[in-house]
Amino acid sequence: MPAAREIAVVAFAQTDHRRRSDELSEVEMLMPVLHEVLAGTGLRTGDIGFTCSGSSDYLAGRAFSFTMALDGVGAWPPISESHVEMDGAWALYEAWVKLLTGEADTALVYAYGKTSPGEIRDVTTRQLDPYYVAPLWPDSVSLAALQAQALIDAGHTDEPALAAVASRSRTAARTNPHAQLRGAVPAGDYLVHPLRTGDCPPVGDGAAAVILAAGDTARELCERPAWIRGMDHRIEAHSLGVRDLTDSPSARQAAERAGAFERPVDTAELHAPFTSQEVVLRRALRLGDDVNVNPSGGALAANPVMAAGLIRIGEAAARIRRGASDRALAHATSGPCLQQNLVAVLEGES
Repeated sequence: MPAAREIAVVAFAQTDHRRRSDELSEVEMLMPVLHEVLAGTGLRTGDIGFTCSGSSDYLAGRAFSFTMALDGVGAWPPISESHVEMDGAWALYEAWVKLLTGEADTALVYAYGKTSPGEIRDVTTRQLDPYYVAPLWPDSVSLAALQAQALIDAGHTDEPALAAVASRSRTAARTNPHAQLRGAVPAGDYLVHPLRTGDCPPVGDGAAAVILAAGDTARELCERPAWIRGMDHRIEAHSLGVRDLTDSPSARQAAERAGAFERPVDTAELHAPFTSQEVVLRRALRLGDDVNVNPSGGALAANPVMAAGLIRIGEAAARIRRGASDRALAHATSGPCLQQNLVAVLEGES
């Protein structure tokens, strides 16, 4: 979906992602991030035209938990607000569409997730087909292992290549002060064959926030805005049995619709929590060796559920804003084995 109105990411902030944050509520974890992202533009809450958040009530263990997080934003005087039960990247998509309509000139997007209180591998089984798959309790790691084995059987990768993906990502994370894992991480023991612990994302808590602005407002708020040239999201069939797990047609179609193939990108922030998923995405998104993939370390370095996809967009935008990239692709996923995929293309000022 090409942009009919110029809209840019003008600010991005995130927490230092940690294995546990028992001493903090979701609101306490979120508030410093909201203050930081607003301070980066000089805006106040009352200056924001639209607010949208992404989170999951399943993680919090209570219905409508996102309404409590609004305490961190401040809902009085009344604000225009929405929420998606998805990764924050989809909240950003909703905010982007809102700004495209001209109903607002600025938007605050935030997302958060605390996975430490429960067993995330068990929680994610609830997103599977409730009749045929969910009763078997296949967790996210087991399903990712099926995908990894399919890639190996098809000759697209092998275990040393997967280990190299993890090593490269976590080495890149050395320069990321917010990453949960940095530097060389041992491949470790098999978690679910053929995936070892090093092939899987860390479990942790975290939050992120982004501010969008349109046209001249973006130029006033930011010296080098990261313009969103296109964004799209697509979904695979719900049933894993009718999908080719070695490919991601939905990611490829989303990238095509977002304009990613019109000109080469120099950077790609991929939401690939498992090493095998980067292999799938590199092929689907036509990313060559000349593209700097996950310079932040990606989801293998920090994977706060419901915020990791928004962070990919924020990290790509941050590189554009500081001049380290001119044209970047950002990707977010949700569901098992790359079931849902969102792609955004961002550019610096011409």
